[in-house]
Amino acid sequence: MDCKTAIWFLPDDIALTKEKKPLMLQEVLFCPVLSWTCAELANMGVGRLFIVADISAHELMRPYAPRDAVFVDGARHADELLAHLDGRDGDAIILNGAVLPVGVFSGGAVYRAKLPAVRRVLKEHGAFAAFPEGAEILKGFLPVGDEEELRAAQPMCRQKILQKHLDAGVTILDTNNCYIDPRVKLGAGTTLLPGTILRGNTVIGEGCTIGPNAMLTDCTVGDGSEVNASQGTQARIGSHTTVGPFAYLRPNSEIGDHVRVGDFVEIKNSVIGNGTKISHLTYVGDSDVGERVNFGCGTVTTNYDGFKKYRCTIGDDVFLGCNTNLVAPVTLGRGSYTAAGSTITADVPEDALAVARQKQVNKDGWAAKNRALKGKKK
Repeated sequence: MDCKTAIWFLPDDIALTKEKKPLMLQEVLFCPVLSWTCAELANMGVGRLFIVADISAHELMRPYAPRDAVFVDGARHADELLAHLDGRDGDAIILNGAVLPVGVFSGGAVYRAKLPAVRRVLKEHGAFAAFPEGAEILKGFLPVGDEEELRAAQPMCRQKILQKHLDAGVTILDTNNCYIDPRVKLGAGTTLLPGTILRGNTVIGEGCTIGPNAMLTDCTVGDGSEVNASQGTQARIGSHTTVGPFAYLRPNSEIGDHVRVGDFVEIKNSVIGNGTKISHLTYVGDSDVGERVNFGCGTVTTNYDGFKKYRCTIGDDVFLGCNTNLVAPVTLGRGSYTAAGSTITADVPEDALAVARQKQVNKDGWAAKNRALKGKKK
């Protein structure tokens, strides 16, 4: 389809107060109607999008539309559109009201027309109030008039999205138990296990396994990686990396290739180098971690003093013993070790062993005396 221009007349409820979302901002599978349909228009080759709405709603709508979309005042749209379209030829897609791009007959809510015919309507009526001559109704859209119709359309939308990915070579073991935002992109050969929820602009590479019971929002996952029973938000996961079960990736986390993020691990605002292992019961926050680092069980980066966050820097090939506390800001040199149970408050040189724990003291016979004393009290 060679339509580089689209004109979308948004419904009248666009100027509603913040107490109630306009229909265009209500969500279908986590995605606002406005965002979904704009993305589909871009996929159809539309490069110039004009959104006609009450001027009071322009700022409310702008975050959900393409950056280069042109907002037009609904009260004087004829003059503004004529100025933008003057002298232009070709076709335009006209959209009237809230529509969903789910591949069904639009009933006349969406059609294609020649730009000269569109301009004639605007000039003759002073508004877009008639069908342009020679207009052709387009399939592929579903009009929705209110919240009830939007809710009724959700199951069909969900099935359409799932079918698109199945046709592209994605395996979905239980289509009744996976939920995919229309903005999500999935690579061929990827498998979604039951309980998978993919939201926002998440991109999954080829040959991945996601789930069971995983939720990713605005995440990127490289080829051949696995995310098992875990959650991530605004995180990047490299290739051939495993996450979970029960891991939590918070915003601005970048996980490298061939990394192991195991159970009950939380990562926040950190970079994790290739080949690093964070197997269990660990918190990594505000840290820059090198390659092939081994995190012992129970390692914690203590990055907050109650007023400010600080960063840890961990070099390549560092070995962190179990129950190590890294009190930021602190730097561990390449190849260094920490002894189990250490609280590290100063930098550790390359290839050094840091031991930061109180010397053990054994009191002979203490336990027997304690039991005897407590026994007499009974």
